[in-house]
Amino acid sequence: MNRQGMSRVNNQKSDKPGASWLKHLPAMLLTLSALALGACQEGVSVEQSPPTDRDTSTYTGPAARTTDIQNFRVSLWEPLRTQDRCGACHNTGGQAPTFVREDDVNEAYTAATPLVNRDDIESSRLVTKVAGGHNCWENNDQVCADLIAAYIENWVGSTTNGGRQIVLEPLRPEQIVDPGDSKTFPADSSLFASTVHPLLTEHCSNCHQEMAAIPQSPYFATADADVAYAAVKAQIDLDTPPNSRLVLRLRDFHNCWDVCPDNADEMQAAITAMADGIATTPIDPALVTSKAQTLVNGTVASGGNRHETDVIALYEFKVGSGDTVFDRSTVSPALNLTMSGDVGWVSGWGVDIRDGKLQGSTAASAKLSTLIKATGEYSIEAWVVPANVTQEGPARIVSYSAGTDARNFTLGQTLYNYDFLQRSTTTDANGEPALSTADADEDLQATEQHVVVTYDPTNGRRIYVNGTFTGDVDPQAAGNLSDWDDSFALVLGNEVSNDRLWKGKIRLLAIHNRALTQEQITQNYDVGVGEKYYLMFSVSDLVGLPDSYVVFEVSQFDEYSYLFRDPRFISLDPTVTPGGIPLVGMRIGINGKEAPIGQAYVNLDITLNDTDYTVDGQSLSSLGTIIPLEKGPTSDEFFLTFERLADDEHVFTEPAVLPPSAPADADPVPAIGLRTFEEIDASMAALTGVNRTNPAIQATYKTIRQQLPSSENISGFVSAHQVGVSQLAIEYCSALIDDSGLRSSLFPGFPFSAEANTVSDTAWRDQFVAPLIDRFMGQNVATQPLASDVSAELMGLLTTAADLKPYIDANGDGIPESSPDGEPDGLSRCSSACVAGRTEVAAKAACAAALGSAALLIQ
Repeated sequence: MNRQGMSRVNNQKSDKPGASWLKHLPAMLLTLSALALGACQEGVSVEQSPPTDRDTSTYTGPAARTTDIQNFRVSLWEPLRTQDRCGACHNTGGQAPTFVREDDVNEAYTAATPLVNRDDIESSRLVTKVAGGHNCWENNDQVCADLIAAYIENWVGSTTNGGRQIVLEPLRPEQIVDPGDSKTFPADSSLFASTVHPLLTEHCSNCHQEMAAIPQSPYFATADADVAYAAVKAQIDLDTPPNSRLVLRLRDFHNCWDVCPDNADEMQAAITAMADGIATTPIDPALVTSKAQTLVNGTVASGGNRHETDVIALYEFKVGSGDTVFDRSTVSPALNLTMSGDVGWVSGWGVDIRDGKLQGSTAASAKLSTLIKATGEYSIEAWVVPANVTQEGPARIVSYSAGTDARNFTLGQTLYNYDFLQRSTTTDANGEPALSTADADEDLQATEQHVVVTYDPTNGRRIYVNGTFTGDVDPQAAGNLSDWDDSFALVLGNEVSNDRLWKGKIRLLAIHNRALTQEQITQNYDVGVGEKYYLMFSVSDLVGLPDSYVVFEVSQFDEYSYLFRDPRFISLDPTVTPGGIPLVGMRIGINGKEAPIGQAYVNLDITLNDTDYTVDGQSLSSLGTIIPLEKGPTSDEFFLTFERLADDEHVFTEPAVLPPSAPADADPVPAIGLRTFEEIDASMAALTGVNRTNPAIQATYKTIRQQLPSSENISGFVSAHQVGVSQLAIEYCSALIDDSGLRSSLFPGFPFSAEANTVSDTAWRDQFVAPLIDRFMGQNVATQPLASDVSAELMGLLTTAADLKPYIDANGDGIPESSPDGEPDGLSRCSSACVAGRTEVAAKAACAAALGSAALLIQ
């Protein structure tokens, strides 16, 4: 960006001899249908007929008299002279002006010259005529206008590094306006709900809501008024209701429900009623303000200084509506892509692939094969936003293929990796083995990234992410591309067979038939992506210098905000230097008021001076900031305010800081926690004295480890945890009771070998239960159950304790019905003599009940 004159975007020429002709080789190859290409790749001669979807003929008239006429012929005359474009009318003997006459390119040049504004290409008559609806050969007038502008840029461009460059020009007097009073959407949706929303839900809900059969965004006809309100703001002009998109679309006969003019009037009346209920926000007269700007009046900054000399297919996703993505390269045939499935447009240019794809025709896709085989090298350049890092397949980001097992090239994703598959004489028909980024590097992330893959016979395949070579080496030696198949189709976001879906956003795609160099890749990465503008806020009246501006680069960041970055002061009068102008406390205003958030430049305190001022002006800050969107990119009006600029000053008083309110109570946090699986195992070993390496214990622990608690949070405790704890407790208690030494030390004097019926209640209570409680529970802990209560529970388990478990003998047979095993209650009691070992079994059970209880589990 500089101040050297005009705002046009130029295609730059090389200073090498013959470069002007070589630059247009792709267009010549495709328009001269009789020409056969002879290209030598690694010693293999390849001859192909270039594809074309247009009827052309070889020029036989007088030679171009000058270099400029030859450039005109190659860049503008050749692509426009066909019958499906301008040749049907503006040809020899046809409708004037005959700027594509085929009998004499010199006369065609004479006729075309008045139609082209070399200083402002977008205002050229050739461009504006088609933009206004005159015989566009695509189904979108602006696409044709952009292509003609690009043809003209190729003709008249004169920059130096093969890219498009943005050059600022002074604002015209009618573009320099004061900030105006404005209406702003209220935070509450109630006014919208009572005026405009009923019309939308009644007449637009078949399409513009998420539950429609074929949903179309924006979803302003959703039944939820708050959701619809957020979506509709960009479609309503509160200051000028007749300019609302909701009204204009109906006047363009878009899905009217009755008579279109009447429906448009009805919608306009509803919007007017809504606007009448909103008070105007006046500009504070005390503010020191710049002049105002809107995005639509800014200088387009997108694509500035990109290297595109060898682009053969280019997708910038600008249209924002419909199901066609246009190829904006100047190389014919246009390889337009058709959306299918769940694919939507992204604000600020882009497409969002959720469950669908974008695919070109095989006939138009053939130009990729022809032009890439002609050079033997190519690059795929894309700005992408992967939806996640779990996609495999590889999922197809960009593919030129015929299905899952046949391709010319594919750029894909596998988890954190980019994959580059390419058919050549050293790989198979499916492009394998692939070149992939290293797993450990995790180069692919679910964020906006610039990815470039290149191929040339010297370096083979290479991958670059965000301007940097990943360092991954092609596993195969470089081959040649002689066996590429021109019957394949270009597809984005999936395979042509619809079974390799890639989810994410694509912001830009460019296919070059040259391998980009590191310098060129860095150049394109630095330019960035998306719909961007330079907003020039005039401050000439404040600083007393002609053509002086504070310039921001501004883009729509998402559906709800704008990104402001790289502010600088500049005068477009090359004779001006600032001298010494103080600039303090800059703020961004929107729609009549300073934005409530995002004021990143309030601490500026600098002097505009001759030392720091260059041909590009003086940078004010390296910071960027986000400003909330209010009315939408076509209606929001921006301006700047200053605490001081030159001799003008406004004392800004920060609003009083309100004391913070008492924080809300958080969710209750448990005062207790769980022992985790390692802690449970270690605690049981310590309490029983059993070694953790015991084979039976180790086997059980390994089996149930994942069933034990892994977190101390007691809120996550489930019944499966208790089952696992019980199993482990049984193993530890079995090992304890089976070890005569361990059990004797813990339960001295207890008769483990005695017949169970002969062991008295007193012996169980005093010689087994009491030491068990002492060992496993401890004493005098404030929050534990009473030892007497635990003792009673264990005794009820072991013996027939009448005070806890009275017999229920309903039929008088001496066997209590409460005993499902047909024996009296109590594990140590039998109706007759107990089997040998019953005492030890009862002891193990009581031990496990105590060891696996909350006494051990909770901490």
